[in-house]
Amino acid sequence: MAIRAIKFWAAALVMAFCIGGTIIASNISQPVFAAEASDSCNSGFLGFPAWYRGVTDGDCNIKSPTSDELPSFIWKIVLNIIDMALMAVGYIAVFFILWGGFSLIINSGSSDALAKARQTVFNAIIGLVISIAAVAIVRYISGII
Repeated sequence: MAIRAIKFWAAALVMAFCIGGTIIASNISQPVFAAEASDSCNSGFLGFPAWYRGVTDGDCNIKSPTSDELPSFIWKIVLNIIDMALMAVGYIAVFFILWGGFSLIINSGSSDALAKARQTVFNAIIGLVISIAAVAIVRYISGII
């Protein structure tokens, strides 16, 4: 009886998050998307930033730094590349979460395979959390520079 109640509340929470996410996503103002779309110089692919983000002028040309601006220029490019690598790690972690979930479904009869699949999902979730935190830190440092 208790397991049935837990399943019911878990399903109710999932449904609430899905409906709430749909409502919130549909109520985001369109000018926000237009402003992001007009910034074609610094837009990337699949959420990855452009390697030259923050070092262009208004016409999408890479600025030529002076000798005083050179360290900041180099660090912006390095941080953009680190940001891209960390985002790739996040995508890989999501893939492993999906792979572990698939393994959980397929190997429900074998206890060793089930334990391995659970460990895969657990490790992938830890990697995803670390990746998200690292991306936030890198973007914060990049904003300061």
